Amino acid sequence: MLYKRPNSQFWWCSFIAADGQRIQKSTKTVDRRLAQELEDRLRVERWKVVQFGEKPRRTWKEAAVRWLKETSRKSTEDAVGRIRWLDPYLGSLYLDEINREILDKITEAKMNEGVAPSTVNHLLEVIRVILNTAVKHWEWIGRAPHVRMLKTPRKRIRWLTREEASSVLNYLPEHLQVMMRFSLATGLRESNVTGLQWSQVDLERRVAWVHADQSKSGRPIGVPLNKEAVVLLRGEFGKDSKYCFTYKGRHVAKCNTKAWRHALINAGITDFRWHDLRHTWASWHVQNGTPMHVLQELGGWSDIRMVQRYAHLAPEHLAPYADRLCALGTVTTFPATQGIRHKKSSYLGA
Repeated sequence: MLYKRPNSQFWWCSFIAADGQRIQKSTKTVDRRLAQELEDRLRVERWKVVQFGEKPRRTWKEAAVRWLKETSRKSTEDAVGRIRWLDPYLGSLYLDEINREILDKITEAKMNEGVAPSTVNHLLEVIRVILNTAVKHWEWIGRAPHVRMLKTPRKRIRWLTREEASSVLNYLPEHLQVMMRFSLATGLRESNVTGLQWSQVDLERRVAWVHADQSKSGRPIGVPLNKEAVVLLRGEFGKDSKYCFTYKGRHVAKCNTKAWRHALINAGITDFRWHDLRHTWASWHVQNGTPMHVLQELGGWSDIRMVQRYAHLAPEHLAPYADRLCALGTVTTFPATQGIRHKKSSYLGA
């Protein structure tokens, strides 16, 4: 059956396929004859699926819904909003209809909102992950189009000196002081600190752990607790039966609050987020001589490249190699003017 929706100029088709499934789809044409041809083709495709076992064509909506169901990580909370934004562009398409031209239109439309390239890339990453999953894991399509990301400027790592950290702590209320100090002692992300439960802590063994569904990498993380972290947790013990960090008997769900922002202003700290406490923790480790592979394990990073961002903060291990140049006598033996005269004479063939 062909029909038109009140707010659409295109013809829509609706029919019950041979397997009993209702098919409802925009034909994307105002020509009734072409719309009828499309409906007839869809009927034949569904019949082949039932009679000959051919793989059915899957839609973007089917893929998005399945991916959200199978992905339990908290990152999907942001992905839901992005998938909704994509609905006008991909919602009526089959997976094999998504091509380079459509992806470019999506990129252009998002950039026209005046957002940063990184925001556009977050949107494109959702498309890329879902399409690649449909290829590699579900085998719904044979190949996925290349999703071209925008170039983004590399930002410097933002971290605090110990003096700056002390200044911020002085302006924080007690419960946020404890949580900030714990973050600096462990390097845990905000969600892992606020969500930390006593069932994830063993103070006798001085360890804590982050479950796989709580970590960004999707892998469980063991967290060694140093003396500072143990003392902080012991100070919170008994305040709540479930969560480690509370405020007036209630679970603290977020650290980036008005009190946190006011503390930064009063301490004169700009361009700093709560997540940068993790950068601060990693920077202090590197400056204190912690090897990169050890830091990677401590921080739960799955890619060593994430850790190498901090390597420039501790170049001391390169000093012996830099000193080898002095052994050649090229720096200290000759005055600068003598070196210039020697260079000039060589040009004259002396």
